[in-house]
Amino acid sequence: MIRVLIVDDHQVVRQGLRFVLEQEPDCTVVGECADGDAALAQIDAVRPDVVLLDMVMPGLDGLGVLHALRDRADRPAVVVLTSFPADDLVMDAVRAGATSYLPKTTAVDRVVEAVRAAATGGSVLDPGVAALLVRSVRDGGGAGPLARLSARELDVLAALSRGRSNREIARALSLGEQTVKSYVSSILTKLDLQDRTQAAIFGLQQGLVPLRDALEP
Repeated sequence: MIRVLIVDDHQVVRQGLRFVLEQEPDCTVVGECADGDAALAQIDAVRPDVVLLDMVMPGLDGLGVLHALRDRADRPAVVVLTSFPADDLVMDAVRAGATSYLPKTTAVDRVVEAVRAAATGGSVLDPGVAALLVRSVRDGGGAGPLARLSARELDVLAALSRGRSNREIARALSLGEQTVKSYVSSILTKLDLQDRTQAAIFGLQQGLVPLRDALEP
């Protein structure tokens, strides 16, 4: 049996997914929750094989969950289901370890297919998402260290270069504070930097923000 955890802040969505999956002879829903913090606790408690994950939730969002799971040796496969298939969000989720990325308008049989594929190490991508990934591989390998960062990571790095705190960055970018913390950690790792001060200086050196902006109170 494929053990599935459903994570979505809308109860109707959770109920619908549970109903669909429990009609399948090889799937069982072992839990459901409405935010990222609860999801991490449930993952530890019920050990799902696959997590069906919404990206936009109160508190710790889907991307924050993916970052928290990324370095776990026993992490479950994650299938993202979202109403917000923005390009930078797609790329951030895939880079953070999402197995599949599907809009919530996806047919239910396709969702079941993605769950089965994830349980065996495979992926199912929406055609639009697949096209985006192809373009990224084709066009995104540009020169320079900033090419290692996602669009959202560049936003966070620019804010760091302006001397903003995690709370200020979260408010400005409409992210959870824990998600910003995850982004900062990812930026430091990708750029081989020691702390946020080095990251801020690096962002200035790369011209992400004018120097006068960084000096403003």
